Amino acid sequence: MKILGIDFGKKNIGLAIAEDFLPEPHSKLKIKNEKLKIERIKRICETERIDKIVIGISEGRMARETRKFGERLKRATGLSVDYQDETLTSEEAKRLMVKIGKPKKKRREQTDAIAAALILQDYLERKKSTV
Repeated sequence: MKILGIDFGKKNIGLAIAEDFLPEPHSKLKIKNEKLKIERIKRICETERIDKIVIGISEGRMARETRKFGERLKRATGLSVDYQDETLTSEEAKRLMVKIGKPKKKRREQTDAIAAALILQDYLERKKSTV
């Protein structure tokens, strides 16, 4: 099963892909128009032959916006959408990049995609432990 992980944000969306419990950062979308975001993700799902989508979710107002986005994505792609807690994943992604010595510019470019991979990793580990 191939899964797309999403770190959803108003400005940026990080994407990661996992196949057989191995998530890898994919890309970062910096598109303001939500319809275009949905279209771009739909194309990625088709190109990569994605079977399921996992979206990181926080709390409060942002959680409601994330769920709305997830429902639109579900309708557009026809894929099932699950949600995974994303608490501190962006901070963890930044710490990991500092630890391995990534330059500051690269950290800004890759934080969202790495956060999406961390969200997907947590989701997969949770699923694995329930099997």
